[in-house]
Amino acid sequence: MASPITPCIWMDGTAEEVATFYVSLFPNSRIDRISRYAADSPFPPSFPAGTAMLVLFTLDGRPFSSLNGGPMFPQTEAVSFVIPVEDQAELDRYWNALTADGGAESMCGWCKDRFGVSWQVVPRKLLEMQASEDAAAVHRLNSAIMTMRKLNIAALEAAFSGD
Repeated sequence: MASPITPCIWMDGTAEEVATFYVSLFPNSRIDRISRYAADSPFPPSFPAGTAMLVLFTLDGRPFSSLNGGPMFPQTEAVSFVIPVEDQAELDRYWNALTADGGAESMCGWCKDRFGVSWQVVPRKLLEMQASEDAAAVHRLNSAIMTMRKLNIAALEAAFSGD
């Protein structure tokens, strides 16, 4: 059986901190292995000996890695990680944790954490509503989404139903 596809998050000195933070947020998560730079590492850039080079970790049962590769590839919104949530309390918990300490809100349920990594915190119910064959309800729903930063599930349900 083939190994699962594993996202690798490129960082500039914070690979271990990123993994530790994410593991603290998600259930069924752990740090699996850390490879560290040696004093005479042949890999640029030159991080101090002992700095994490590659961190392998599991988030909610899925493999991830973070690599301290240097400043040449900063984070962008071109890639984001989607967190499907069951209710507003779970949505609020993830949103507040990700936007704290220098993170930033964006539009339509998107945010960045303090490391610049983009996330989408999305109610599972939203995905169901967007799959509806009722075009007018989906239009109302999508119009409501466009006015929000953090998604409000009750407001989305009201827009969908036309209330």
